[in-house]
Amino acid sequence: MKRFFKPIEKEGSAKKPSLSPSKNGAENGDALPEVDVKKEPLKFLTWNANSLLLRVKSNWPEFSNFVSNLDPDVIAIQEVRMPAAGSKGAPKKPGELKDDTSPSREEKQILMRALSSPPFGNYHVWWALADTKYAGTALLVKKCLRPLKVSFSLDGTVSKHEPDGRVILAEFETLRILNTYAPNNGWKDEENSFQRRRKWDKRLLEFVVQSSDKPLIWCGDLNVSHEDIDVSHPEFFSAAKMNGYVPPNKEDCGQPGFTLAERKRFGAILKEGRLVDAYRYLHKEKDMECGFSWSGNPIGKYRGKRMRIDYFIVSEKLKERVAECEIHGKGIELEGFYGSDHCPVSLQLSEGCKEDK
Repeated sequence: MKRFFKPIEKEGSAKKPSLSPSKNGAENGDALPEVDVKKEPLKFLTWNANSLLLRVKSNWPEFSNFVSNLDPDVIAIQEVRMPAAGSKGAPKKPGELKDDTSPSREEKQILMRALSSPPFGNYHVWWALADTKYAGTALLVKKCLRPLKVSFSLDGTVSKHEPDGRVILAEFETLRILNTYAPNNGWKDEENSFQRRRKWDKRLLEFVVQSSDKPLIWCGDLNVSHEDIDVSHPEFFSAAKMNGYVPPNKEDCGQPGFTLAERKRFGAILKEGRLVDAYRYLHKEKDMECGFSWSGNPIGKYRGKRMRIDYFIVSEKLKERVAECEIHGKGIELEGFYGSDHCPVSLQLSEGCKEDK
């Protein structure tokens, strides 16, 4: 989600041991430590960290305690904002953290220590990173779970990464998990942001239709609020403008993430992909206290203006197994946001029948 906070200060970064596919290696046959192996994950967490390194520096004890108590099998993170490995002018390695300069090595060490400490030391980590401190995603999977394959693009190519590290796709025996950080729609078509988002939505639609052979859990910051019930103030967001600019097409007007064009395309993805919004499946009514995952700046015109743009979307064949789907932040003071402008969202599945497995 495009922010209304003041610009982020100089960020640091660092990482956990570079457990990217080449080193986590479920898909290339690398040996992993002996642990009791589970067939499928049942509990999931997604969170737009709005710079993982800043969260490690400022909010890690609280977030670590939250994760310890929730004990998810899979953690999907967006807006990692850590640069990919590779020196200036050289090809980048989007599955590894940058460490070729003194500052980048220090940042990597900070993140490594945080992700090696409890409870995160119980997880393998895969990265999809941009060339700079922008966007990026991470996927943490408990060591007792063994993905059959981890890839980083919507076409399922292991070696290929989406631009800006916006996709991580993990395939298990019984289901797939797709972690995405959708590009913001932006305010002006002239800046090509509308076109970028249209292409993204088109590719997502193609992906979900072509991936129907196995149940899907799609999570992350999807940068769209589907219905009026998914925003705190529909009229405010529908009428929002940037510097008075009004797009020529009225369906592109309004707050990015709440334009009619984006909402229609999102609805088409759900319908054509036979997908269900897990939170709305369980929570039919609007919840002004706990029903939104993004909150505007507590100071200024966006105070109290909130949106639900972080999701768990599941295949219809999984919907009867959706036991819980909760948004863990509340109120306009960002309680439970752990320093980000997004709060964590969790999903709990019930055990599947033997026939499902």
